Amino acid sequence: MGIVFALLAATSYGAGDFFGGLAARHAPVVRVTLLSQVVGALLLVVLVPLVGGDPSARALAVGAAAGLAGALALLVFYRAMGSGSMSVVAPVSALASAAIPVVVGLATGEDPAPVALVGVAVALAAIGLVSQHGPPAADDTELDRQEPGTSRRTTLLLGLLAGTLFATVFLLFDHVSDDAGLWPLVGARVASVPFLLLVALVTRTALRPGSGTTRIIVACGVFDMGANAFLVLAFGSGLLVLVAVISSLYPASTLVLARVVLNERVTRVQATGLAVAACAVVLIALA
Repeated sequence: MGIVFALLAATSYGAGDFFGGLAARHAPVVRVTLLSQVVGALLLVVLVPLVGGDPSARALAVGAAAGLAGALALLVFYRAMGSGSMSVVAPVSALASAAIPVVVGLATGEDPAPVALVGVAVALAAIGLVSQHGPPAADDTELDRQEPGTSRRTTLLLGLLAGTLFATVFLLFDHVSDDAGLWPLVGARVASVPFLLLVALVTRTALRPGSGTTRIIVACGVFDMGANAFLVLAFGSGLLVLVAVISSLYPASTLVLARVVLNERVTRVQATGLAVAACAVVLIALA
């Protein structure tokens, strides 16, 4: 079940990133991140009793640390998506969020089956392929255009930082006990929402959603919380190395949504990447 939950997490993360990046093009990043986190916190009121679990002090504390790292990751990621090209941000952040837990997992003694390790290598290749947008074109959508006055190098560094912070979230959630349920996410929101509110106050960011962004931000919050819920459940029943890599396939979901919603073009390399990603999932599932 760990691989199934990880795949659901990847799908939800990709959808959340798509809507978050879209909202960040039309609203301040702090507002988008904070309001989406509030939406996710409200969703927890329904999800936590359904899943159950032990609200231990350790689960809440680890969740709080993950919440702060996740909030910072989203601020950086949406900032990168809002100013730079998705084809730059997505591969860098996804590869960093996958590679760091793989190294940590293998270094700390995890021993996946050989076929699973092959699947890990294939998945890392798939992330790179899916995220290759190709040369600029006249029909590029707003998520694929580098904003005027922004540096591609800055976008690259922001993507790397976001991926490192996402990897930190993975590592923290991996240390939550299997019987914690979704209580770590309660700790995460208790920490992240006040932190983001403080950031909004310091930066004097108005919190009222702008015209046309409310539904996008709500969708972002719902998918982001869904992704985190699936991620916690995945780590409760799967290896760090495998769960982190599968969860990091989220650019595939972002690509599909960009195609369906924004009619974004899909290159041959990206289509190949989607097929390779499917092969990676099969290999890991067979292990």
